[in-house]
Amino acid sequence: MVPFTLHLYLLIPILLPLVAVAQTNLNISLGSSLQASDDSSPWHSPSGDFAFGFHRLDNQNLFLLAIWFDKIPDKTLVWYANGDNPAPEGSKVDLTLDGRFILNDPQGRNIWEAPIRERANYAAMLDNGNFVLVNNESGYVWESFQLPADTILPTQVLEVGGKLSSRQKESNFSKGRFQLRLRPDGNLVLNTIALPTQYENDPYYVSHTSDRANTMNSGYLVNFSESGYIYVLGRNGNITNLTSGNIVPARDFYYRATLDYDGVFVQYAHPKAPRNGCSVQSWSRVWSVPNDICAAISDERGGGSCGFNSYCILDSNGRPACTCLPGFSLSDPNNEFNGCKQDRVQKCELGVAEPEDLYDMRVLANTFWPHSASYDVMKPFNEDECRGSCFHDCECVVAVFADGVVCNKKKLPLSNGRINQSGNGKAFIKIPKSDISSGDRCLESNKGKKDQSTLILAGSVLLGVSVFLNFLLVPAISIVFYGSYQKKQKFNRVPSILETNLRSFTYKDLRVATEGFSEELGRGAFGTVYKGVLSSSSSRTVVAVKKLDKLLQEGEKEFKTEVSAIANTHHKNLVRLLGFCDEGPQRLLVYEFMSNGTLASFLFGISRPDWDKRVQMAFAIARGLMYLHEECSIQIIHCDIKPQNILLDDSLTVRISDFGLAKLMMSDQTRTLTTIRGTKGYVAPEWFRSMPITAKVDVYSYGVMLLEIICCRKNFDMARENQEDAILTDWAYDCYKDGRLDKLIENEEEARNDMRRVERLVMVAIWCIQEDPSLRPSMKKVTQMFDGVVEVSAPPCPCPFSSIC
Repeated sequence: MVPFTLHLYLLIPILLPLVAVAQTNLNISLGSSLQASDDSSPWHSPSGDFAFGFHRLDNQNLFLLAIWFDKIPDKTLVWYANGDNPAPEGSKVDLTLDGRFILNDPQGRNIWEAPIRERANYAAMLDNGNFVLVNNESGYVWESFQLPADTILPTQVLEVGGKLSSRQKESNFSKGRFQLRLRPDGNLVLNTIALPTQYENDPYYVSHTSDRANTMNSGYLVNFSESGYIYVLGRNGNITNLTSGNIVPARDFYYRATLDYDGVFVQYAHPKAPRNGCSVQSWSRVWSVPNDICAAISDERGGGSCGFNSYCILDSNGRPACTCLPGFSLSDPNNEFNGCKQDRVQKCELGVAEPEDLYDMRVLANTFWPHSASYDVMKPFNEDECRGSCFHDCECVVAVFADGVVCNKKKLPLSNGRINQSGNGKAFIKIPKSDISSGDRCLESNKGKKDQSTLILAGSVLLGVSVFLNFLLVPAISIVFYGSYQKKQKFNRVPSILETNLRSFTYKDLRVATEGFSEELGRGAFGTVYKGVLSSSSSRTVVAVKKLDKLLQEGEKEFKTEVSAIANTHHKNLVRLLGFCDEGPQRLLVYEFMSNGTLASFLFGISRPDWDKRVQMAFAIARGLMYLHEECSIQIIHCDIKPQNILLDDSLTVRISDFGLAKLMMSDQTRTLTTIRGTKGYVAPEWFRSMPITAKVDVYSYGVMLLEIICCRKNFDMARENQEDAILTDWAYDCYKDGRLDKLIENEEEARNDMRRVERLVMVAIWCIQEDPSLRPSMKKVTQMFDGVVEVSAPPCPCPFSSIC
C-alpha cells in the first residue's frame, strides 16, 4: 500500500483547480499559423521543455503535427495528431480568426482538425506538455491531453474510455495492433486489436481495479502524478499504485509512459542535465507491463504479440523479437509484428505421390503455440509417430511433440507462438518442396515424346510382321488401356469432399458414438442435434451430430458437393464441420462440440452478461456473416440467423452454426422460394412476398438479434407488463425515436457509461431491420459502422406503413 501522506501528494494534481494560462506573452493569438518545413520554428512552452510544431518523418517529405521534448538531443515525440495521414511539405496548421484549429495540405484540403466544443480565443503550449485552446473565460475548449496518441505525461489523466494506441513501428506512426484503455468496469487493460476493423481481443494485462459487487470500489481515473507514480483512482478515493521500482525526483528527470510498438507499456526517465560527467544521455526504463509479452498474450485471436504463423522470444533487453516459421515470410515486410504468410500454399494431392516426396520437415526446439487450437491431440506417441502422423495428414502444418508422449497436430493460422527455453519439446513444420523447374519439365516432356515415338514405331513393325500377332495384340492392348483407364477413373472419382480432410462415417459409427442418439442437444429448422463421443486408441473427441431432415436435393453427388462447400469455409466465428454420413436415406453431419451452449442461453438467463462481452459477440457474429456473404468462394446465405444458432466455445467465442444447410434443404436459395425457412420473429418480410431472397434476409435477422444482444431480452415477450413493449423491434424504435435508449438497457451501469456506443448499435440494428431490403446495409457495411469507418446516419422508421411510424 502507498503511505497516506503519499496518497495526498499523488492526489494534488486532481484536487487543484484548473489554472488559467498565465504566460500571456507566450500565448498564440488568433490568425497564427505554422508551415510544414524544416525552416518553420515551433511554438515553445515557457520553460522551453516542450515544443509544438511539425516533425519530419525519416527520409520523407512528410510531416507530423506533433509535440516533443525539445531540450534533449533526440527530440522524443509525446503527441501527434495525424499519424495515419502524414502532411506533405508545405502543409499549414492555422488557429483561424473564427477560433478553429485546422491542418490543411498545400491544396487546402483538410488533414486534421481539433474537435473543439466552442470558439477558441487563443492557444498555448504549457510546461507540462499539454497544448491547449482557451476561450475568453480561460477555460480549455480543447487540449492534447484529452486526445493522447501513444504517450502520457506527468499531470495527465485517462478517464473512462480514454486510451493509448501503439504506433506500427518506431518510425511508422500509423495506428498499430496494441492499445491501452480504461474500461467502464474500472480496469486498465492492454489488448491487441484487429486491423483495420479495430476489433478488441481479450486483454493481456488487467489492473484488477474493478469490483462488480460494489462499483464504488472500482477505478474511474488513471493519473500520472507529477512525482512519477502511475495509479488508478477508485470512486471511493482508494488508490492502486501500478508503478514499481525507484522513482527518482521529478525535478532532475523527464518522465513519460509510452505504449511501445511491440505492445509493452513502459515508463521512461531521462536526465534533464548531463550526469556523472557523461554528456550522452538516453531514456531508461523505470517500470513496464507485462514482464514477458511473449507469454502474456493468451487470446487465440489476434495472433499473439508477433501475429499469426510466427514465434516470439525475448531479447536481452526484455523486448519481443519475432521470427517467421520456416517456409513463411512476413505478411508486411516493413513490420515484423504483423505476422507471416506461407511462401507456398500446402495442397492435398491425393494419389499423386507419397507425402515424403511432396514435403520436407523442419524442426524447431522448444517452440510452442500453446493457445492455438490443436485439432488433434494424441498420446502416448513417440517422436517418429508424431512426425509421421503430420506427414500423412493433409490438414496438419505443424506437429508439436511435448513431454516425450504428447503429439499436438495444428493447422493454420497458428497464434501465440513462442520459444520456451525451459520447455521440453519439438515442433515439426511441414513445408512443401519446391516446384520442378520449368527446364526440368521441358526435358521430361521431350523425353516423353521421344519414348512415345519409339513405342509407335515398335508397334508399327510388330503389326507389319503378322496379322495373327495383330489379332493377339489388339485384345492385349485393349486390356492394358482399359486397366489404365479404370485406374485413372478411380483417381478422378475421388470426391472433392476428401480434399477437405472430412471424415466419412457409417450410420453405425454415429449410432454408437451417440449411444443410439440418446442425448439431444437441440432441434432446429434443419434437423435434430445429438451429443456424441468419437473414441480411438489415443483420444476421445466430443462432437455434435446433426440428423438432417428430408432433403430436397436427394442425389449423392449434390449432397457431397454442398457438404464440400460447407467444409471449405474456415473462419474463427464459424462452427467447424468434421465429417458426414451419406448412407441410403441417412444424411448426417458431424461438427465440433461447443461446450458453452447457445447464445440464447447466455443472453436470456437470470443475470445480464457483461456489456463489453456482449458487444464483442455482436461484432464477431457480424464478421462471420460477412465472411459467408462476401469472402467465401461461393456466397452462403444462412436463412435462419437467431441466438439458438449461435454457439459458444470453451472461451465464449461465438460460432455460427447451420450455415450452408439452407442450400441442402432448398432447390435454389437465390430465387423466390415456396418453403419459408427461418424462425418467427427473425424472418425478413420478403419471405412472405414475391421478392428475390438475397443475403439481405440474414441482415434482417441479424438486426433483430443485435437488439436482443443489446437488451438481453427475446424479440417476443408476451409476459411484459406493458403489452406495447412485447415486440422488441417496435419498442426499440419507439425508445430511439423518443430519445429514451436508457429504457433498453434498464439499470445496467456498464452500458449506461457507454451510451454513445449503445446509440450506435441501436441505429445499426434499425438500419438492418428495414422493411425495404435495399435500405438494409450489407454485413460488410455493418462491420464498418461498428468500427467507425462508416458514419451511422439516423435510420428511418423500419416499417413505414405500420402504426409505430
